[in-house]
This record gives sequence, structure tokens and C-alpha cells, in this order.
Amino acid sequence: MKRLLLSILFLSLTYSITAQITSKQIDSLTEKVLKAFDVPGIAVAVVKDGKVIHQKGYGVVSMRTKEKVDEHTRFAIASNSKAFTATSLAMLIDQGKLTWNSLVRDFIPEFKLYNPFVTENFTIADLLCHRSGLGLGAGDLMFWPGRPDFTKADIIHNLRYLKPVSQFRTKYDYDNLLYMVAGEVIERISGMSWEEFVEKNIFAPLGMNESAGAYERLASKANIIDPHVPIDGVVQAVDRELNGNLNAAGGIYSSVSDMSKWAIMQLNGGKYGADNKQLFSPARQSEMWNIHTVRPAGNSGYKTNFSGYGLGWGLSDENGHKVATHTGGLLGIVTQVTLIPDLKLGIIVFTNQQTGAAFYSVTNTIKDAYYGVPKRDWIKIYQERLAASGGNAKTILDKIESEIKAAAAGPQPDLTKYEGTYQDPWFGKITISKKDGKLYFEAEKSAKLHGPMYYYKGNNFVVRWEDRSLDADSFVNFGLDFEGKPTEVTMKAISPLTDFSFDFHDLYFTRIK
Repeated sequence: MKRLLLSILFLSLTYSITAQITSKQIDSLTEKVLKAFDVPGIAVAVVKDGKVIHQKGYGVVSMRTKEKVDEHTRFAIASNSKAFTATSLAMLIDQGKLTWNSLVRDFIPEFKLYNPFVTENFTIADLLCHRSGLGLGAGDLMFWPGRPDFTKADIIHNLRYLKPVSQFRTKYDYDNLLYMVAGEVIERISGMSWEEFVEKNIFAPLGMNESAGAYERLASKANIIDPHVPIDGVVQAVDRELNGNLNAAGGIYSSVSDMSKWAIMQLNGGKYGADNKQLFSPARQSEMWNIHTVRPAGNSGYKTNFSGYGLGWGLSDENGHKVATHTGGLLGIVTQVTLIPDLKLGIIVFTNQQTGAAFYSVTNTIKDAYYGVPKRDWIKIYQERLAASGGNAKTILDKIESEIKAAAAGPQPDLTKYEGTYQDPWFGKITISKKDGKLYFEAEKSAKLHGPMYYYKGNNFVVRWEDRSLDADSFVNFGLDFEGKPTEVTMKAISPLTDFSFDFHDLYFTRIK
């Protein structure tokens, strides 16, 4: 009897561990996600034990064309590009060209950060694991919105002006600029552009023929999604973000068909093809998949004992399984790649709308099936989370809107005294002028950052960007000298939901005219 009970228990455990989700179930799930989160198009791929077991597109490529998404539709994978940059460096390390502990200044002598000690001790690994001491998204306004007028040389030079918010190697704060620097290291060592290196040394061997290191480098512009964002509550197609400076941090375009090949190779320890060629060594993968910077475990919905960032990958444990994952986001596009090595399981979800709730709902439902945990309604969970965060943001924005209207009905300040040109050490100049009876904000190097300013209170104004897809209106505060003349400007995003890459809080403008 005891042996029979043990056998039944063993069989039930085996079933729970190997339980799968069918393609039909993924179809049903994804169609529900499209509607629940107002996403025009999604592509999903699942790989297991070295094989593709699901690969399909849902919805439309663009609300403009109504063309259908399929497994070959190309999306901007955004920050999932970071793993390709880390892998490129790993391959160069295997070739003996450098080590993770090589100093950045050995390859880029002009590299300089705010702190001289940090500058002199900054390693290749430090470029990849978000422990520089810089704040979240520091300097991202040199990358976006749109195509700001900064060269790579400008950005490398301007790193010296970004003040740290924590001690070197003590805290996780996600950054993008240092991945651009990592791409520059690859270029200087290999003698080819980052885009060429990735295409020649990763895409070509893996047969990722639908992929390119940048939108402009795609052989065909057919079957490529448009990004979509909600504007005044209505989801609309918008122009794609294109900036070659950010390619090593987030520029790759690919399909879930191609990314399945990437996922299978990663889950196979760097091996690919029928003859098991090695793209990078097991030692390099171990280094990329080891935590270099610790993060709080957070509330993932799973039992998680550790969380951190490796080299191009986020790492954690979920219900006893090690997980390597990354998300990516650009205007109107968000993506997720999830690898679970001990299950030989990979999940890829690309979307052409910017709510992460969509890819989390799909990925987590698929993971639950393989983890053998009780079924959960992740769509409902994320709808509730969105409602809570959106409600909080609406309360804040409604209050500020009410106060702006009240201020407009009262005594008005002398707008003339605020007019002038102000300059930040790394972002450059802004001009504050009068236009149609209001102050008007214009950034010299960022063509999308312009719009009218509304009096709020004291010496504070609110700038509303004319491009409403940005969803990033900001406070503008004028500091006065002893005679009451505005001499400096600081800024801060209004909504708590504003993307962290609008790092207005890092700006400090002083009046130059």
C-alpha cells in the first residue's frame, strides 16, 4: 500500500513538472490579452527541449494597414538587444581580445565619469550590469525622444557631467548609455561597427536572416510593425523611434521565428546547428548568467529567493527554477524574452503597444503551466494592477490640472522675466520665450521636446509637450537670485507613470542669456 501511494505521488509530481500548455490554449490566451489591454498585435514563440513548439502572430502589424502579424513579423526588440551586446563581448573574450575585468579606458581613452576613481577602475563588466552609481536612466534624454542631436562622441564626453546617486558597485540602477559605450568597445576591438559584428557573428551563424542590428539595415521593410500608444485614451499608430546611438542598448529588429533560434542556442549552452558548433564557451555563459548586481526580489507572483542582474540578463529564481530574462521598451513597443534553463524552456513575447501587462500575462500563464502551479488569471491580476496605478496617476494629474485652472483665474506673474536661454552641462540649451500669451519651452538638441508652459504656483510652471504620444509632461521650476531674477531651471516629471528615460530630474540649467 505504501509503495502504491509513493508511486501515485511520484507520478503526480512528474505530471506537474512536465505539464504543458497547448498551442490552442496559447491562441485563446493571446486573443484575450489583445482585447484586455488594447494591443493591436502580438507575436509569441515557445521553445522546449531544443525545439519550437509554438510560434504564431496575433492581431495586426499596424492599425494603419490592418496587415496580420505572423511569426516572421519584425519588431524592435528594444533592450533585449543588450544580451547580444554582452554575447558579442563574451565572444571577443573567448578570442583572447579582452577580459570582463579589462578597463574601459584601455579601449576608450577619452572615457570619463564624474568621479576620477570610478573612471580609472571602470571595467567591461561594469558597463553591462547597472552598478555604475548613476541614477535610473541617467542621461537617456541624449537618446530619446526622437533623434536628439548628439553623436556617440558627444554622449561619451557628457558622461563626465552625470552625477552619481550611489557609491560605485553598491546599488542597481538601470542604464542605457553604458551599453552604447560597450558597443563602442566592440567596434574598436573588432574594427567593424556593432551592427556588423552582431549580424556577422551571431545572426549569420544562427540563421537569423530576418534580423538586423538596426531598422535601417533590414533588407526588406515589409512585415514590420508600427508602434502604438494611447493618446487621450485612444490607441494610435505613431512614428517609430530611430536613433543609431542606442543600437547596442536597444536597436535590434527581429521576429519571434529568429529569436527562437537565439533562445534555443542560449538554452543549449552556446551550441547551435546540427554539428553543435559553439558560439561562445560555457564559461562565458556562466559568467553572463551569474548575478553581478543584487536587486530586491520584489513581488513577481512566484516564490523568489534571489534576484539580480548578470551581464545582459536579469536573473532570479522562481519556485526553485533559475530564470534568465529581459524586457525591452521603446515608444509604442514592449518585448520580453524568458529562459528557464533547467526546463529547457524559452518564451518570447513581442507586442506593438507599450503596456507590459500584455507580455507578462502571456509569459506568466505559460510559465505556470510548466511550473505545475495552480492556474491563475494573470489578465485579471494585471488589469487590477493597471487600474490601481492608473487611478493613482489620474488623481495626481487631476489635482494639478485643477490647480493650474485656479492659478489661471488669479493674478498672473510677469512672464517676461522668465524668458531667456538656459544651459545644462550635458543636455545643452533650452529657450524659454513668449508665444500666444504663454511661455514656450524649446530644447535645442531634442526636437520633440517643445511645448507651451502653464503657470502653476510660485515660480513653477507645467510644460505640456506638443507631441502627446510622449506622455511625459513636466514641472519646470525657476530658481531666483537675490534680486528675484530667474537664473536657473530644474525639472521633474509630473506623473509617476512617466517612463524613467525622461530623466528631467537630472537636468540643471543655468541662465546664459
